[in-house]
Amino acid sequence: MCVDDTSLGRFSAAVERLTAGFTNNKRMGFAISGGPDSLAMLLLAAEAYPGRIAAATVDHGLRPEAADEAEFVARLCAERGIIHTVLTPGEPITGNIQSAARKARYALLDRWATETGCDYIATAHHADDQLETMLMRLARGSGVDGLSGIRSVNGRIIRPLLGFSKAELIRICYDAGVTPVHDPSNDNADFDRVRIRQFLETSPHPFDPVAATRSASAMEQASEALDWMATNLSDRIKQSQDGISLDPAALPRELQRRLLLNALKMIDPDIRPRGDSIDRALYSLRAGETITLGNILCKGGPIWLLSPAPKRRNG
Repeated sequence: MCVDDTSLGRFSAAVERLTAGFTNNKRMGFAISGGPDSLAMLLLAAEAYPGRIAAATVDHGLRPEAADEAEFVARLCAERGIIHTVLTPGEPITGNIQSAARKARYALLDRWATETGCDYIATAHHADDQLETMLMRLARGSGVDGLSGIRSVNGRIIRPLLGFSKAELIRICYDAGVTPVHDPSNDNADFDRVRIRQFLETSPHPFDPVAATRSASAMEQASEALDWMATNLSDRIKQSQDGISLDPAALPRELQRRLLLNALKMIDPDIRPRGDSIDRALYSLRAGETITLGNILCKGGPIWLLSPAPKRRNG
């Protein structure tokens, strides 16, 4: 055995909890980059679920070293009898590189999981990632949903390492005699996350990554409870040929916010208003004013009325 029993037990317990029982007829896919986080997850999974896992490495084509890193992961998997696949996007990554790469990565992993019969996809986000995410979102003024951080479950994506610190994962790798690869983009201070990470690494601070994970979990549960309450208030929203009416009377502001978002998406499923835009909209609607959010006209008053905004006339 190359992984200590305590770490293995914690990992298995997390997987069982996040999958509501990882039964013997299920298969799981693991996203492995070659860094210490995902390599530790691979080592844990190989011990915990032999013969029931597959691994994939995404090469976005953004760094020349990525092909060698994918080959490194392939060799480790071959040594352990784990099926491994290298995934590459069909189109070059452009625009906002981090966002576009993330979108492409999850799309590739989802298709791969379907093709290989994997019921779940595990990613290697850990407690330090969670702390960084919460601090980034706190700096941006996020609310309950944003401060939920990295969700432990998102569809068939699970994150069983959120209870592990980065230091623990590095130790698991080196105890197994495996030297992880280093991605230089993790040192690029142009990215918010890297600046937060560098602050945490170089400054004295009171933040504990595992404690932050507990806080994020509590916020996630609060967010789910608020969503449940909003769903059970769906009779406050009425739809007609003219649009949608929403009765906000006597509701706490956060429930008004969630009902407004639900009503907006009934008209335009693709609408994604920023948090500050919704805050301003709530203030205006509660004051009886009329505003536009995206392509939706919103009239305030005792009952809020939402409808597609009239098209502008040319000239």
